[in-house]
Amino acid sequence: MSKKNTRILIVDDEEIIRESLSGWLGKDGYTIGTAPDGLTALKLMEEHPWTILLVDLKMPGIDGLEVLKRVKERWSDTAVLIMTAYATVDTAVNAMKAGAFDYVVKPFDPEEVSLVVEKIVAQQALVRENVILRKALKKEYRFHDLVTKSPALLATLELAKTAARSASTVLVLGESGTGKELLARAIHAESPRNGKPFVAMSCAALTETLLESELFGYEKGAFTGANARREGKFEAASGGTLFLDEIGDISPKLQLDLLRVLEERRVTRVGGTESLAVDVRIIAATNRDLRRAVEEGRFRQDLFYRLNVITITLIPLRDRKEDIPLLVDRLLEQLSSELKRPVERVSPEAMAILLAHTWPGNVRELRNVLERAIVVSEGPVLEARHLGLNLQEGSASGATPEHPASLEEIERQYIGSVLRQSGGNVTQAARILDIDRVTLYAKIRKYGLKRAEDGEFEPATPA
Repeated sequence: MSKKNTRILIVDDEEIIRESLSGWLGKDGYTIGTAPDGLTALKLMEEHPWTILLVDLKMPGIDGLEVLKRVKERWSDTAVLIMTAYATVDTAVNAMKAGAFDYVVKPFDPEEVSLVVEKIVAQQALVRENVILRKALKKEYRFHDLVTKSPALLATLELAKTAARSASTVLVLGESGTGKELLARAIHAESPRNGKPFVAMSCAALTETLLESELFGYEKGAFTGANARREGKFEAASGGTLFLDEIGDISPKLQLDLLRVLEERRVTRVGGTESLAVDVRIIAATNRDLRRAVEEGRFRQDLFYRLNVITITLIPLRDRKEDIPLLVDRLLEQLSSELKRPVERVSPEAMAILLAHTWPGNVRELRNVLERAIVVSEGPVLEARHLGLNLQEGSASGATPEHPASLEEIERQYIGSVLRQSGGNVTQAARILDIDRVTLYAKIRKYGLKRAEDGEFEPATPA
């Protein structure tokens, strides 16, 4: 808050005190008001609460201590500074117990009052900053192992939560590495079936006959090597959820078999004659365009509509760059534990590179890059050289192979991004960047970043 926006109300029955303090603090740039007694002060507070009250302890009508108590009851954010010519230990104790920020003894040095007011303003700024940080932390959304601050993904996860409460089939769409199986597991965990099995299977990894026997099971002697009866994934997932990844890759025959299971809720093992009832929720996923596959005759339309009851589309990582610092922290924590290598964070330069990359492999690629970096690093901080990313490729910095982005250009974009993310709050941005405010101000000047009228930093422009 600027000094102009800091409103100070001076409450004293002595006019000379009101005038002298108004003149002194007014020169400091604060917005000043005055009141000759406690009742007038409380009336002014009702009209428009003041940021700071300087209140004389002894006044006609209600005294300063009573004003203090009433203000703290109604406007707890307002700081009250007590003024008194009769300072005793009891006076100080009573005022501080009632919630006064501090007290000053008359006659006082105006400079002393200025210093106390500055202290109040600084503390109120700190409180506001903490509130902003708490709100920022609350914006982080967790749906089991999925974390995000992206408004688009937040809406997606809300839909997934709603879907979890139903029994409907879910179709998850998204590029490879966006976390389709993770989302399926989260839906299962949030569903009434969470006490039953979650069985995952990739339909692209197996041949048609092998996939058929894996899905539906087989009887002894059904084919060469079938030495014993074996239950399939549908039976294994009984009462729970069967996640079929890469559903767009299954053959026409298996499309028909799967359609029958979805319609009849029964399966027949390969080589068997008995039809078995199954109670399984299907969550299917694919990175293919199933609608186009239907139009081109490569995927059954009736099966598509059976699967496409609730469709959830996961957005690629390049469209939710604000999640990258969050994902990096989470992945570093996981990987450090798995690899038994205590890595605390990435350097600002390394983070700038991670933010500039377009991530064609999405979160899976990010995880692989961090795992590699941890393996080749020596200390607790991952540096740019550990990432193994080529700045000339997959960069969102506007670079081209002929004109690769410099490290400074990437840093300029990253700092601009963090400043916008923190709403122009330099202290918060410095904390995220893990540098001190002086260094951050120097970089802001270096890269020509400017604060817009709304307080946020404008998109970075070349220095």
